Amino acid sequence: MQDHTSSTNRVAARALTLLLGINLFNYIDRSILAAVEPTLRHDFFSPDDPTAKAKTGSLATAFLMSYMLLAPVFGWLADRISRWLLVGVSVALWTMASGWSGLAGSFVVLFITRMFVGVGEAGYGPSAPTILSDLFPVEKRGRVMSIFYLAIPVGSALGYVFGGWAAGHLGWRWAFYLVVPPGLALAALCFFQRDPREAKPAVAAHKASIHDYLGLLKTPSYVLNTLAMTAMTFAIGGISFWIPSYIYEVRGAEFMPPPLVPDEKLLSEINTTFGIIAVVGGLLGTVLGGWLGDKLRQRFGGAYFLVSGIAILCAFPATVMMLRTPFPMAWGFVFLAVFFLFFNTGPANTALANVTSSTVRSTAFALNIFVIHALGDAISPPLIGWIAGKTSMNTAFYVVSLVMIVASVFWLIGIRYLARDTKAASAADLASAA
Repeated sequence: MQDHTSSTNRVAARALTLLLGINLFNYIDRSILAAVEPTLRHDFFSPDDPTAKAKTGSLATAFLMSYMLLAPVFGWLADRISRWLLVGVSVALWTMASGWSGLAGSFVVLFITRMFVGVGEAGYGPSAPTILSDLFPVEKRGRVMSIFYLAIPVGSALGYVFGGWAAGHLGWRWAFYLVVPPGLALAALCFFQRDPREAKPAVAAHKASIHDYLGLLKTPSYVLNTLAMTAMTFAIGGISFWIPSYIYEVRGAEFMPPPLVPDEKLLSEINTTFGIIAVVGGLLGTVLGGWLGDKLRQRFGGAYFLVSGIAILCAFPATVMMLRTPFPMAWGFVFLAVFFLFFNTGPANTALANVTSSTVRSTAFALNIFVIHALGDAISPPLIGWIAGKTSMNTAFYVVSLVMIVASVFWLIGIRYLARDTKAASAADLASAA
């Protein structure tokens, strides 16, 4: 019995390590685009084009449109076929599409490559957290999800740093070329993994019905969590896409007083500084958020939503102060905004897994992906670009950051339902395994 438990733990640890590595490259790829946006825009558009920012902002939308539209399809498949097979094929696809982005000779081709990146991530997104949920029990999921989602701040930060460095030294295209070899290596490793459902024949044999899927919409904590994550994604997706360009173009004079003009070296320095802040603030926020959520959950069933709601409420004034404070002091408020925005990552995703049964969990994550991106960061990057073109980047950031308060309200309302819905999902899992 002890040998079996030890073997199970090794399989779970190996899966977590591999999925963490994949998720790291996932967010490196996403952030590279934001890091190289100023130089990319210079290559494809005239400096006098007032719609240039809205167009480059639409590259994020291109990725998200295919990602969110196909995620439900792949989520449905992941509840029926090997999730590791889907992850391996998906990682290989998005890696090749990312390399293709560097080869793009026109903006239209670049737009298409970002759509294919989204197709690949649509197959990966619903499966990865579901594999971890299958391998780890409820009492450990908070910590496990926090570790898995550490890839968001670390990968995002590395993407900003690496993208800024590549754009300054090799050209923006090389930022996309160089992620291909490690991405394909990670994809290959997935084909040697075993789907955890194979060890539970009763669970693997049980196929979800339409009644099971409709049950997601009747689970208050799932619906409210999805709405809160949508509002958060709207805010953080738009701001994170434009923050390097904002600091470089709008606030650059605070770094290099007139008559000096901001240049590519400055952009690289800004990306590096922001990347370091994102790593430290994001790591601390993600780890502490997961730890605090697990700690409070022992006494209070709605702890994950309480932690998430209060944290994002604190992120709003930090973002506002970043806009109103001169650099370099403003970096302190950038750190606080990043810290509080990442505080809810582990708790919110753990709650998502805990209130859904294993038979529909991939679909539940897929539906969540569709909603949070369709109504979130598929809209906010081009919206910020459009508002900035009509008014200013400061005004655009003010408008988008207000949605953080909306996210807080949804999470705080959901507190009363979370413990009840978690118990119901656990009971459904026991019934399907019987």
